[in-house]
Amino acid sequence: MSIFAARALAAPDSPSAAVDVFIGTGGDGHCHPGATRPFGMVQLGPDTAHRSHRESYPWCAGYRYEDESILGFSHTHFSGTGHGDLGDVLLMPFTGATRLEPGYPERAMSGYRSRFSHELERGEPGYYAVRLLDHEIDVELTASERVGLHRYHYGSGIAGKLLLDLRTSLYDHKDKNQWARLRLRGDRLVTGMRQTRGWAPGRQLHFAIEFSQPLLRSELHNTEDGIAYRGFRTPGRAPQDKRVLEGTKLLGVFEFGAELPQGQLLVKVAISTVSEDQAIANLAEMPGWDFDAERRAAAAAWDEALGVLEIEADEAMRRNLYTAQYHALQAPSLFMDLDGQYRGPDNQVHRAEGFRYHSTFSLWDTYRALHPWLLLCQSEQRNSDFIQSLLVSQAHSPHGILPVWQFHGLETWCMIGYHALPVIADAWLKGVRGFDPQRALQAMRASAEYAPYGGIGDYLQYGYVPFDLEGEGASKTLEYSFDDWTLARMAESLGEAETAATYYRRAQSFRHLLDPQTGFVRGKSSAGEFRLPFDPTAAGYGSDYTEGSAWQYSWYVPHDGAALVANLGGDAGLVKRLDEIFEAETNAKMYSHMEDIAGLIGHYAHGNEPSHHIAYLYAFAGAPWKTQARLAQIVPSQYKNGAAGLAGNDDLGQMSAWLLFSALGFYPVAPGSNEYVIGRPFVRAARLRLPNGRVFSVRAENYAEENVYVGRVTLNGREHHSSVLAHEALAAGAELVFHMQAEPNKDWGAAPAQRPYTQTPYR
Repeated sequence: MSIFAARALAAPDSPSAAVDVFIGTGGDGHCHPGATRPFGMVQLGPDTAHRSHRESYPWCAGYRYEDESILGFSHTHFSGTGHGDLGDVLLMPFTGATRLEPGYPERAMSGYRSRFSHELERGEPGYYAVRLLDHEIDVELTASERVGLHRYHYGSGIAGKLLLDLRTSLYDHKDKNQWARLRLRGDRLVTGMRQTRGWAPGRQLHFAIEFSQPLLRSELHNTEDGIAYRGFRTPGRAPQDKRVLEGTKLLGVFEFGAELPQGQLLVKVAISTVSEDQAIANLAEMPGWDFDAERRAAAAAWDEALGVLEIEADEAMRRNLYTAQYHALQAPSLFMDLDGQYRGPDNQVHRAEGFRYHSTFSLWDTYRALHPWLLLCQSEQRNSDFIQSLLVSQAHSPHGILPVWQFHGLETWCMIGYHALPVIADAWLKGVRGFDPQRALQAMRASAEYAPYGGIGDYLQYGYVPFDLEGEGASKTLEYSFDDWTLARMAESLGEAETAATYYRRAQSFRHLLDPQTGFVRGKSSAGEFRLPFDPTAAGYGSDYTEGSAWQYSWYVPHDGAALVANLGGDAGLVKRLDEIFEAETNAKMYSHMEDIAGLIGHYAHGNEPSHHIAYLYAFAGAPWKTQARLAQIVPSQYKNGAAGLAGNDDLGQMSAWLLFSALGFYPVAPGSNEYVIGRPFVRAARLRLPNGRVFSVRAENYAEENVYVGRVTLNGREHHSSVLAHEALAAGAELVFHMQAEPNKDWGAAPAQRPYTQTPYR
């Protein structure tokens, strides 16, 4: 039976069966469909990118659904980012003549690249398969946490060959190798490493490749001069004579003959940041060669991870939600060896003691909804591992601060803010233990006081980041203010009253940039003057805003909604301005120079994070019915089935977490507040098994497409009049019931005492 005709492992009604791993692999989603485990170190799958592409952004994940040929299968990927890198240890099985260059997508057999068809492609959580049409090879992939497993079907009597290309890179699709090594160790094992100068300069990755059958012949090539070194007559100089090779442009060609059992070859690849020997040791995670057993183990891991959420919804929404949960459980990813060793931000080797080290923290994106979601669906130990990983990274950082945007243990300095702070504070305030809170508070303060970073010195001096001293100063001021507020919340919970008071004051820094004349947050100079002329649509590099405009960023004060209301002259002013955001004429050309500003509804840009909380702000002005109506606009237009189903790149799970929260009817507008703003559900019912063993359930009475509005809400059978859901109530195992209707109930949640963050003790 063809591998493409075989029945899926997952039961038809299981969460895994509802996942479509190809959602978000087209358009601007930047998701990767390969095989991985939940939070797995190995993310193994196809690369369709070509090094000749001049535009790298669409290929951030290496794979793009619109492409028609495959370059090979590499072992590290980002799924859903706005920046490309990784693509390490690329393997490509082939038959016939050896071609050392990838070739061109539009020219069949111009290189080792092969055409493929989506009709002969299959993906499930933990498994990927495809037919390489030009080589007539069926490829299957699965993975454990640290080891990728390949199964190649060459066919009976076909000489099996395999190419390893260490030159390729998914960082701008250019050669970024600083150094690489290939080493043959007997006839079944190849090891090596490469060091790259991509997004995280000096990144090292070591690997060990083990074959199920012995090698008959091998060639090691260095193409640094633009040609393969072939045809040498001197003994030891020919590619087939080499056992070790170093350089920057290395390839290996491995031949196994035509006597492969059942025409199949299996290949294991383990990775490590520490050394080749450590990569060899990591192979012990997968001791056997039973591909089907490993595939079942991967599927079982996903069934367990996805099964904490039970969803009753229409088929399209159910598929979107389980796919969102699948995407949300891929990062931060495990990044340590079996014995606990890992390479830290100081580029030195350390050992994790009592926790599992993770990396790939896209914090500017994920602190908003992904990390709050993981607090609800992952174990306390897993969330504690994340916090401890941040803390040891701070301890090993040459700068002594928490990660900003870290992957493979190294800092990229991408984006703005010090958003490890809300992740840590939110976890602590919601009951995650297993880490030293005083040490955490010290690390948080170290980041908040690090003057050389992002204009923080100016922020401390002026109370805001002046535009004539630092770019994107308005956004930085807003985000620093919120981060400071979460630090104050953490300090207050630990009885550190003086520290709390200091950072509560700093959390009000955004007020310096509120302009009551225009209602916007505006850039201000070191002389105290607002920037002139003022264009609220000005966005991006060189402006006062990060990946956004004043229309998108001026409302980023999640910890002090009352200040927004006051700056706009009261409730009606905020509601009017929010309406203007959504009802403006959508003009994609206005923001076309910014890749991330996508998913436009007026000026609202759901494809990027600064807009994610905006629809929920109506509740701050006593108009939650408006939130309900806006969500009914956003959800169906921004999340669809199919490869182009995401309006913007998933940002390592943030877009997905937004949907998961919003579909269940609430959203963490201000992580660290222990409050969620209630919206409206997009499911008939859902049950979420919490880390403490309790169950939180949501039910929507009278659920129908035309019933956009919430008539009333009950919590554990009692009328719930507030537009706020307390985390403590959720964590206790509550039942939240929405009674839906076609007309808005403008009284529900309207009273001042029923609004978010207006009458809380820390105000």
